[in-house]
Amino acid sequence: MSITGVAKLLNSTICVKTGMAKEIEKKYLLLNDNYKAHSTVTYIQQGYITTKKEGVVRVRVRDNEAYITIKGQNQGAVRLEYEYQIPVSEAKEIIENLCQKPVIEKKRYSFQAADGHIWEIDEFFGENDGLVVAEIELSREDEEFEKPEWVGEEVTSDMRYYNSNLMQNPYINWKK
Repeated sequence: MSITGVAKLLNSTICVKTGMAKEIEKKYLLLNDNYKAHSTVTYIQQGYITTKKEGVVRVRVRDNEAYITIKGQNQGAVRLEYEYQIPVSEAKEIIENLCQKPVIEKKRYSFQAADGHIWEIDEFFGENDGLVVAEIELSREDEEFEKPEWVGEEVTSDMRYYNSNLMQNPYINWKK
């Protein structure tokens, strides 16, 4: 079944749609960990049912909530995204039995910048231990925003930093 077919199937079920139809996200490396003192923290476990050039289907458990997300192919920092809330018990079962391995595990710090934008900083564990990436979601690709002092090099166009690619080529395998 195509990624579009999965999205249509989910849209016709009793899942609660939570996400937008378009995601605009930029990714950055960090210069330091000064964000930690002013952030809220959640734990995330996620797996991928499929990862193809055309898109991915991801299942995520974030604290006591769970979601299935369908993401289309990247066009720069933009791609289609559909997200549906599902029962946590089912998400855990899907991750355990249907998702490709390794499963991505990370701690997510949420930081609200002075300009109102929310930065999400992911600190990875397991085979991606040591990797920390900051993301900011925007309403337009050319939207202006203020970078906190701890934000470093932009890596939006480097596909290695996408979670679905970290599952296939974990950070532990990268040449340092």
